[in-house]
This record gives sequence, structure tokens and C-alpha cells, in this order.
Amino acid sequence: MEVRQWMKHPVHSVKPLDSIQHARELMERHRINQLPVVVDGRLIGIVTDRDLRDAFPSLFDSPPSAGQKPKPTVTDPRAVTVEQVMTANVTSIGPGDSIAVAARLMRTQRIGALPVLDKERVVGILTRSDVLDGFVDLVELEDMREPGLLTAKQHPTSRPRKPAPRTGRHS
Repeated sequence: MEVRQWMKHPVHSVKPLDSIQHARELMERHRINQLPVVVDGRLIGIVTDRDLRDAFPSLFDSPPSAGQKPKPTVTDPRAVTVEQVMTANVTSIGPGDSIAVAARLMRTQRIGALPVLDKERVVGILTRSDVLDGFVDLVELEDMREPGLLTAKQHPTSRPRKPAPRTGRHS
């Protein structure tokens, strides 16, 4: 299964100088959690709902802990730009790449979405939900062909399964 089959397109995106208020409104309107940051169709960053939550002023503001981005000192979300809160080093994927590769990348990088690039242009975005949709379709298709054939792979932390009772003669 290729990424192009499951990615969302066209992609909602923002520009670096857009306000975080605008980015938040876009996310709420379209019920999305990530927005690629683009200049002339080229990816320069990504902003997530968490980036925006961290940047919005709160009554309970405290100094950033180790590893956190410092919050902008401006308290008006219309005056803070996306560029100030976005992540610049973005992990991306191509439309012809496999969903399995995308899922592994998302899991190892602990990210919720991958912008899809074709010749450096943003052509889509693949989210965790898209990957899960692909998985569900695959399992349903396999179950239609041979019910019960697709079994769970043993995970090192899972409990061992009880062996099925033996029937008949065994030598």
C-alpha cells in the first residue's frame, strides 16, 4: 500500500508570518492537528496543535522546562507568528513510499503526521488516522478472503498464548 492511496489532499497549510490565531482557527475549522508551513509550495516547517497550545497565553503560565521552546513574550495570539512556534526540521515522506515505512517513521519519531513531498512540493499529508484507516481496510479485506488468517504478531511484552488443545493422534 502506497502513501498516495491514504494521504489527505489538497493540504491545508499556513505561511511563516501567519498568526498563531489564524493557524488555530484553521485547525478548529477543519478538525486537524497539524499544518505544514509552506513558502511557494515548499515545506519549511510544521505547526501542531500542541505547539499552539504551548504558545497561547494561560493563567497558569510557568517558565519553560528543559527542552521546551521558550514562549513568545507577546500575549496577543494575533501578534505571534507561526514561524516563532513551528518545528523547522520536518520528517516527510514521498507519495510512492509504503504505508509500513510511514507507520514506522511516525512511531520511531513519535509524530502524528508526515507531510508528503513530490519534487520538494507539498502534495499531501499522512496522519496516524490515515495509517489506521489503511490498516483497518487491510484487515477487513484479509478477513473476507480467509477469516482468522491474519493473526497478531507476538510482542515481547505480550502474555504468551495458551496452545490450542490437541486433537487426534500425534506420533
